[in-house]
Amino acid sequence: MSDVPARNRTNHTTSGGPGRDESAQEQADRRWSEILQEVRVAQTGAQVLFGFLVSVAFTPHFEGLPHFDRTLYVVTVLLGALATGTLIAPVSIHRITTGRNLKPSLIRIASRMLALGLTLLALTIGSSLLLLLRSATDNPALSWGLSGLVLAYFATSWLILPQVLLRRPDHSLHPK
Repeated sequence: MSDVPARNRTNHTTSGGPGRDESAQEQADRRWSEILQEVRVAQTGAQVLFGFLVSVAFTPHFEGLPHFDRTLYVVTVLLGALATGTLIAPVSIHRITTGRNLKPSLIRIASRMLALGLTLLALTIGSSLLLLLRSATDNPALSWGLSGLVLAYFATSWLILPQVLLRRPDHSLHPK
């Protein structure tokens, strides 16, 4: 590279935020790498949960489930399949579109798919928990209440907390 400061180079911006001096391509590469790391974490959880859900239908206890619980199981498995597919999709889309200068679009799409995948994963966990608690307790209200609390916790920690952080004047996680 030349001795010219990065911000004065052609096609170079400082859009990476405070303390960053990166080109649009460098920013896209960094953001894509961050998304991949996030997807890996969520994808693993979704795949493990989906694997366990599929195996439930082959247990002796499954035959004795009431109609509502069987329906809840089917909905839960479908949610798990959708969560898994949605969380894997950004990798597939990247593989098919790689080298075609689509990374900024891919980042927007992958971010949306990750958000949708996390929502589907939260719903899968919530309905799995409801199914488990309905089988483990004789108190349907407790089952629904605890499952609702878990979903409320997910909404708080996954959605509300980030919004609170974004509304802070300095957008900082660290005190000065």
